[in-house]
Amino acid sequence: MATARQRAQAFCDRFGLVLPILQAPMSGSSPPELAVAVAEAGGMGAAGVLRDTPERIAEWAERFRAGSSGALQLNIWIPEPPVADQGERRRRSDDARMFLARFGAPGEEGGPGALAFPDQCEAILAARPAVISSIMGLFEPAYVRRMHDQGIAWFACANTLEDALAAEEAGADAVVAQGMEAGGHRGAFRQEDAERTDVGLFAMIPWFADHLRVPIVAAGGIADGRGVAAALTLGASAVQVGTALLRCPETGISARWAASLDGLAPEDTMTTRAYSGRLARAVPSAYLKAWTEPDAPRPARFPDQLQLVNQWRRGDAESVDPGNHWAGQSAALATPDPAGEVITRMWREATTLLP
Repeated sequence: MATARQRAQAFCDRFGLVLPILQAPMSGSSPPELAVAVAEAGGMGAAGVLRDTPERIAEWAERFRAGSSGALQLNIWIPEPPVADQGERRRRSDDARMFLARFGAPGEEGGPGALAFPDQCEAILAARPAVISSIMGLFEPAYVRRMHDQGIAWFACANTLEDALAAEEAGADAVVAQGMEAGGHRGAFRQEDAERTDVGLFAMIPWFADHLRVPIVAAGGIADGRGVAAALTLGASAVQVGTALLRCPETGISARWAASLDGLAPEDTMTTRAYSGRLARAVPSAYLKAWTEPDAPRPARFPDQLQLVNQWRRGDAESVDPGNHWAGQSAALATPDPAGEVITRMWREATTLLP
């Protein structure tokens, strides 16, 4: 059986890395400058392109390649199947709309229209990243074949062994094991099961390692060398970090969001559907806590809740959070140092702990 160092080295050799640390592809907080800094330090840069048009995807990739020739990952959500009970969907949206009225008046309806998933997928292929990754489901077989024909690897995010095995069977080159500690959205294939899949990363990794043939990338609650070493020791070949990079100057998040991460205890983060309709881990706020009160309805389904929240943000609802302030349980370990320094330090610390 390969040692932790051997697994990590094999992963780095396969994907052109110096160190086995990947930037999490955080939609909305992954500017090219952050990905360049990570890639230039020897890791893998990334972007979540869920909200990007094909033109923006191409522009982002061009800006990245102007600054680095390193490895790049582009990530997108797999669309949910159509909701069978449209009546129930409308009721939840109506209830959420009435509840949001307590925060102030909404702005105009509308905003950016829905993006065409097939067009985004074509743009991702055209960008030729080293890795295309999926979350909340699996790509169609024909797309996986086209990906592999172009020499692009597919990384699939999974929260359960059932989903991880399905991804491996479908041709995934690696599985991103996302523990419940992770900030942002939980990658459950069936969104109605997201609350049930609250498995900690360090219980998940050996469970996956004992059943999967493909490499495992550990994600969730890793923000220093101790977490990297632990994940590799338990069976991962690499790690993926997001919250650890949020306070870096290259990320460029708001001062309010950055300040909320400073000293944020693991137990003080919260999971919520109140931003988008899908379960995610975030910084607690008065707005999010209001949705946990006894008289609060369930948030609307995705993307209805997301559209409603954006409508209220366009109005005079000052008590609605101005942005989605995601945070993993390792938030207190995040530092405001440059991203390259952060991941270099993480790997240096990890190597002192690995046998």
